[in-house]
Amino acid sequence: MACRLLWASRVASHLRISVAQRGFASVVLKDLKYADSHEWVKIEGNKATFGITDHAQDHLGDVVYVELPDVGRPVSQGESFGAVESVKATSDINSPVSGTVVEVNEELTESPGLVNSSPYEQGWIIKVELSDAGEAEKLMDSDKYSKFCEEEDAKH
Repeated sequence: MACRLLWASRVASHLRISVAQRGFASVVLKDLKYADSHEWVKIEGNKATFGITDHAQDHLGDVVYVELPDVGRPVSQGESFGAVESVKATSDINSPVSGTVVEVNEELTESPGLVNSSPYEQGWIIKVELSDAGEAEKLMDSDKYSKFCEEEDAKH
């Protein structure tokens, strides 16, 4: 087991992802920021891409529907802008930062399971033009998010 964990840690380091050492199995990418409501954000200039984390999709189970906002809609940090419905539950999607929706992932209408199979790539949910880039500083980096998830899972 220790040998596998060492190998996984080396591979994760090469792939720029975090692997927690105590049974936390979700993928956490190092170049993203994370909200405590389990959304991720990738900021590129004055644009940001959002989605739900691997940890969130794992807990939700198979996603069967994603409620997408309209392009042009303003979103505010910490407030709901949509929902993800799975075979287990329906969960709000909260905005990790504030801005205006400039694009939605229309592929999720026909293939909501992309949120499960590719939460950080094909399963992204919206793109926004940022209104306050400084809000990202309030979010967790990959190490803090991994620890947050471990502690949250230990409570359940």
